[in-house]
Formats: sequence, structure tokens, C-alpha cells
Amino acid sequence: MGLSNWFHFLTLFHLFVATPIFSLINFFDEAKKPEVFDWMVKIRRKIHEYPELGYEEFETSKLIRSELDKLGIPYRHPVAVTGVIGYIGTGKPPFVALRADMDALALQEKVEWEHKSKVPGKMHACGHDAHVAMLLGAAKILKEHEKEIQGTVVLVFQPAEEGGGGAKKIVEFGALENVTAIFGLHITPRYPIGEVASRSGLVYARSGFFEATISGKGGHAAIPQHSIDPILAASNVIISLQHLVSREADPLDSQVVSIGNFQGGSAFNVIPDSVTIGGTFRALSKESFMQLRLRIEQIITSQAAVNRCNVTVNFLDEEKPFFPATVNNGELHEHFQNVAGNFPGIKKVNEIMRPSMGAEDFSFYQEVIPGYYFVLGMQDTLQERLASGHSPYYKVNEDALPYGAALHAALAASYLQKLHQDITVV
Repeated sequence: MGLSNWFHFLTLFHLFVATPIFSLINFFDEAKKPEVFDWMVKIRRKIHEYPELGYEEFETSKLIRSELDKLGIPYRHPVAVTGVIGYIGTGKPPFVALRADMDALALQEKVEWEHKSKVPGKMHACGHDAHVAMLLGAAKILKEHEKEIQGTVVLVFQPAEEGGGGAKKIVEFGALENVTAIFGLHITPRYPIGEVASRSGLVYARSGFFEATISGKGGHAAIPQHSIDPILAASNVIISLQHLVSREADPLDSQVVSIGNFQGGSAFNVIPDSVTIGGTFRALSKESFMQLRLRIEQIITSQAAVNRCNVTVNFLDEEKPFFPATVNNGELHEHFQNVAGNFPGIKKVNEIMRPSMGAEDFSFYQEVIPGYYFVLGMQDTLQERLASGHSPYYKVNEDALPYGAALHAALAASYLQKLHQDITVV
């Protein structure tokens, strides 16, 4: 073979083998078509108006199943109470999964707009309504190309990401058996629209929750010597817990202990019988995480005793299971870079995303199969700065929906093609 013919061969090899054919299909243009984009927007707004908390996503699940029925996509339900698992493709191996979380937060929405939450005290303040819409958008696109899919795309509509560990129940149900890899995304105002970010390796921390009820002896605030003050005891507990990070943790080993809940007392002049405090603790390493758990229990118990109070400590393992660290697979990172880096509409692939002390129950999937999690920018630099997640002022820039839907579709379809090519070569 001559030198020029060799170069021609390498060019064709790169185009049709090294670069999967599905990455050459402009899924982005398909996702921007009114029949797809407007449909996703309508779905997202309907879900936003009727938010449901973890394991209560019955209407959201019903809507998803209705849309899958219209698309002719088979599914399993119920999975993990309200979850839905859909299938597109041959129905045979290899299998690759795409995940969207469905649950809302216990927040009162303060954004005044036509589709504001109609459920008092509940709000989609983390973008899960958009995640569902984007995965349905991906399903609609992939269904159009079903005959070209060389394997099966598994659609995971998951309940209870916000502390409930819905991913853990999905795994325990066996919904990911025989699945080779799973991809997940989260929209964020941290990056402009058209940008994505992720990294290989550690992405998010391990996390857990705790609650302590400190019991004393109530009485009149004017004669505190006749009471045993649980508020004072709880205050000393909170101050002492802050010393865990500032005085016991290696400054180079990131850890967090935060109290977010303090309940007890209802009058200015009455010392209550008891108070309840609760919070979260996080660490990047398993060793540091377990050490934090041990010391949190020791400090709460000891400080309560010093203040003559009794205490019960609960780490809520059943209803709020400890989240493992979110760790991205290196080979999937290369696949993501290849697809996103050559993807129409993507302006930038950020590769310097730092690990965060946030947590994601996507990590439960990564404990059993290779997984990859990335964030999708939605900030319009010409518009107001969007509020961060878990804010009552949170908004979604719906122009980001086609990016997420198309990336979902491209990542899954091209990954299956890559697996098929690898098998063929072998």
C-alpha cells in the first residue's frame, strides 16, 4: 500500500470506526425540532406544576409511562416504588443505561410565573423535571433510529434522589443486571449553555445524615436552676461538632459537618423538655467518612452528658442511606470527551471540574457497573444569573433541553456501536 493510500485508509478508519457513526448523526438538530423541543418543554412544565417528593412520584411516573406508551417503548413498572425502566433497541445485549431522577424538594417556590408549583411546600428546585423531559426527549429521538441501535438502551426514570437513595433500590431490584455502563447528567447554572463539564475519577463526596434528640427538664426561663436546659446542651453540641473539621481533620482531606435542622421550644420564657437537631456529614475518603460518623456520635453523647441531658442519636440509615462517593470511570470519560468534543452545538468541554462536597446517589450505580456523570450548562450570559439548586428562586433555562436530550442519545447509541465494533474485531 502506497503512503498516500495508507493516509487515506487511516482517514476512513477514523471517520467510520474510531468515531462511531452515531456521533455523526446530528441528534442536536433533531432535538431542536419543534415537535421534540416543544414537547419536552410541555412535559417539563407539567411536572414542574405538580412536584412530588421521593417515593411519592406517582403522577410523574404515570406521565412518563403515558409518553412511553405513545412512543411504543416497552417498560417495567413499578420499580423501586415509582420508578420506570424503559427499553429501546434490539432487546438483547449489549445494554447501556441512561438515568433521570424524578423527585422534587420540600421547598415553597418563590418564582412567580405561569407554571409555578401548584403544590404548597413542594418545588422542583434542582432540575429533576428537566432531567425527566430530556430523557424522554432522548427516548423519542432514539426510537426514530431504533433499527440502527446495535444493542439496547435502558431508560432509568429513578425516584428519590434527594436523600432517599432511590438508585440503591433500583440496583437492589436488579434493573441493571447485564447493563455494561450507565450515563447520567445534571443541569447547572455554573456553566453557560452549550458547555459541559466533568472529570475522570472522584466527582462528589460520600455523604450521610444524622439526627439527635436531646432531652432535659423543662421549666420557667426565669428560674433555670430548676430545669435541665436541652437548648444549651444542643448549642454546645453544635459548636463542638464544628471542631471536627477545624481541629481534627487534615486540611488537605476535605470534610464537612453542617447542622441544618434545630427544633425545640415555642415560647420566649419557657425552657423546653427536649430539642432535636439534624445535619449532614461528608468526606471524600471512606476512612474519613467513617471516622466522622464515629466522632459525631461520641461528641453528641458526651456533650449531652456534660449538660446532664439524655440523648438518642440516629444516622437514618434506612430512610436516608449513606451515599458512596461518585467516581467516574476512566474509559467512559474518554468516550464522553470523544462524543461531546465533536458534538454539534457544544461550545466547550470543561475538563478542569473540581471534586465537590455535594453528593449524588448515582454513585450506587457506579458501585456495581461503570458509570459516568456530567453536568450540562444552562446559564444564558445575556440574561439574569440563575439561582443555584435547592433555592426557592431556582429556574431552568429550557433552551438547554435539546442539549441534554441529544447528548443522552448520542452517548448511548455511539457507546453501543463501539461495543459492537470491539466484539466484531475480537
